[in-house]
Amino acid sequence: MSPSVSVIIPSRYQSSRLAGKPLVLIAGKPMIQHVVERASASPLVRQVVVATDDERIADAVAAFGGSFVMTNIGHKSGTDRLAEAAGKLGLSDDDIVVNVQGDQPLFAPAILAEVVQPLLDEPELPMATLVYRITRPEEITNPNHVKTVFDRRGRALYFSRSPIPCFRDGNQLEAPSYRHLGFYAYRKQFLDTFVALPMGQWERLEKLEQLRALEHGYTIRVALTSHDSIEVDTAADVDRVEQMLAQGW
Repeated sequence: MSPSVSVIIPSRYQSSRLAGKPLVLIAGKPMIQHVVERASASPLVRQVVVATDDERIADAVAAFGGSFVMTNIGHKSGTDRLAEAAGKLGLSDDDIVVNVQGDQPLFAPAILAEVVQPLLDEPELPMATLVYRITRPEEITNPNHVKTVFDRRGRALYFSRSPIPCFRDGNQLEAPSYRHLGFYAYRKQFLDTFVALPMGQWERLEKLEQLRALEHGYTIRVALTSHDSIEVDTAADVDRVEQMLAQGW
């Protein structure tokens, strides 16, 4: 029997650049509703649940008929919130948990199958994530766009806010550079293991949580997707997303 696939969307109210971000209206709907609807469109997914510590978000999710679980207010990361929610949902060790960020309202539902497939193909694989080949040079040097390198079997070697690889000669786009997309698939058992691991020095320096798994010797399989996903961090991003929705995204 194949493991069940659950999407959990960690969602907190506070945001340094966009107050109340999950509830910001985009084309008349709160952003968190767009994310839930996109995730629910994947035929692979058994359930979509918002994990939050804020009653305002819970009320908004309930209002559009979504599912939510209340989690501890003291979590340091979305992954900690994800693990608590997975436990409260009673998922089994072999079930697959997909972490979808609550600020990506335009992602293609097909992305979820792409990030889950490596775990279905390899029963011993603990986690997987997605990358997208960079086409805009400015993304290579932007520290808000995380880059990654991986081996020929698709295993992540490193993630960084700096350009990797470093293009010593020539144009930066002459060789491929890959931007990490914030979608993760975990086996439930490994998710519990991961949140119990101590923070490593790479994670501390880069402020990238996935580096904890690499530093402790765990494999992260990288899947290449042709679907980009836009994060909403500012009011200008909201305007851009609304324009894209009007164009049929």
